[in-house]
Amino acid sequence: MTALSSVLLILHFLGLAAVIGAFLVQVRRKGGFQTGWMVIGLVTQLVTGLAMMGILDATTDGGANHAKLGVKLAVAVVALVLALVARARQAQADAGKAKAKAALPFFHSAGALAIINVLVAVLWK
Repeated sequence: MTALSSVLLILHFLGLAAVIGAFLVQVRRKGGFQTGWMVIGLVTQLVTGLAMMGILDATTDGGANHAKLGVKLAVAVVALVLALVARARQAQADAGKAKAKAALPFFHSAGALAIINVLVAVLWK
């Protein structure tokens, strides 16, 4: 289980890098967002986070902080939904069916929630 946990943690961090990296590279843009890496990273984080939570529950006797994990899961799901909305809005803007800034609040909110999730993970003991 230790090797599996380590692989899942590495994949979880790579997902985090994809989300926050894509966000920080594009944060100053007003439009033309590339959300592919953000969505891939968020899905990776959700899948690996759930798998790590399952391993933690299976290998410890009540050692998991379910409140913290629940908050992290909720924030990650909302961030994924916002990134998907940003992706759809950006596709509409690229097709000329919407304003160029239509994806801006959704993109920024998804990135901000990803950063908040990191803060929850590190600061909530």
